[in-house]
Amino acid sequence: MRAAVMYGAGDVRVEDVPDPTLLEPTDAILRVRRACICGSDLWGYRAMPAAEDGREMGHEAIGVVEDVGPEVTKIKRGDLVVLPFAYCDGSCVLCEEGLDSSCLHGGFFGRFKGGGAQGEGLRVPFADATLFVIPAATDESLIPSLLSLSDVMGTGHYAALSAGVAPGKTVAVIGDGAVGLCAVIAAKRLGAEQIIILGHHQDRTDLARRLGATDVVAARGEEAVEEVRRLAGDLGPHCVLECVGHTDSITTAIEIVRRGGAIGRAGIPQAQEIPDRQATFWKNITLAGGPTPIHTCIPELLPDILEGRIEPGLVFDRQLGLEQTPDGYRAMNEREALKVIVQP
Repeated sequence: MRAAVMYGAGDVRVEDVPDPTLLEPTDAILRVRRACICGSDLWGYRAMPAAEDGREMGHEAIGVVEDVGPEVTKIKRGDLVVLPFAYCDGSCVLCEEGLDSSCLHGGFFGRFKGGGAQGEGLRVPFADATLFVIPAATDESLIPSLLSLSDVMGTGHYAALSAGVAPGKTVAVIGDGAVGLCAVIAAKRLGAEQIIILGHHQDRTDLARRLGATDVVAARGEEAVEEVRRLAGDLGPHCVLECVGHTDSITTAIEIVRRGGAIGRAGIPQAQEIPDRQATFWKNITLAGGPTPIHTCIPELLPDILEGRIEPGLVFDRQLGLEQTPDGYRAMNEREALKVIVQP
């Protein structure tokens, strides 16, 4: 089959790779209908050392189950499913607590041989616990929004939950990428009274307003802090959703959140240490978040997508065929595209 393989910074190729096969009795084979490129994929695109053996890329997909192992009982051939970015066994103590992204026997797609979603198919471990079945008769126009459930919509939602977003609260969202925009959707859905997005790409912040943001702050650094305080009041927002992961964005989150407030972390941290740890203590700030337990989040979000109450598929602004995947990476890296759908 054909799949996208990364060999180093700026080096993504679409090439022939072995067809996925059932290795364990709990496996399934997924034929990918739609995949996409994640902002986190760009970290490797910018900095991955050159490697002789490439890495099959992608951890977000929607597809049809093509085959199942003998111990798969819930997932059937022909099911239309969402592939969360992490696989899980569904039976360990952390899965039972709803933290499937930290499964003791799980892992992440795009990290093991034959486990990349930016291709024609892939092997799914622990299929019964990992895959989420959606109605087969779903309107084709909903496919982008359903695809967002594999990562970005769930991640924005989890950031909002981690920060305690609730009716009447003021929320600041740092980052105008796909996760940040989905965090805006999540904050509005949970009843936030004021939603301030910090971003400096006007096309994206315009979309943020359409999705529910009440205010936009395009400045950075201290100027951004002052602007947020002007909009939210001197105490600052109750909740900050940090959707970037850079040291500067985490510092801004700590500076703008009110005393006793909470920061929901969605951006993969790029530093080894949390900055301004003294401030987090003396301001009584709660820091929460991490890899989203997608399978736990989908049941809450899916009905709102199917019934048209939210439309996270709007974060996708380009669709390319599988063979054009390298151009999708380039376009996202150069900020020509917000989030790219890949169609095998």
